[in-house]
Amino acid sequence: MCCGRGFLKRFVPFFLTFAVGLFIASFFVSLASPFGGFSRGERRFGYIRVLREENQRLQDRVEELEQQRAASPCVFDSNDFDVPPPPPAPVRPIAPRGIR
Repeated sequence: MCCGRGFLKRFVPFFLTFAVGLFIASFFVSLASPFGGFSRGERRFGYIRVLREENQRLQDRVEELEQQRAASPCVFDSNDFDVPPPPPAPVRPIAPRGIR
């Protein structure tokens, strides 16, 4: 009997606090299932379909860019760039001497 009473003394306040917390949270956040508007399968497969379409578009774009790169190879020679010499270092000012 004493074990049951101790369990109830701990469980009932926890359950009541949890219920009050859910009630207060329901004012700020929807506690409904995230798949409430659609059936689970419909929403999940729609999302996967969108991801597959986007993946296919990206693969097509990558292939297109690879074909463009293969058609006009870009080869750089070290003589292609004229780099000017660095500017001369600034002249250091002469420090004033102390007063005599």
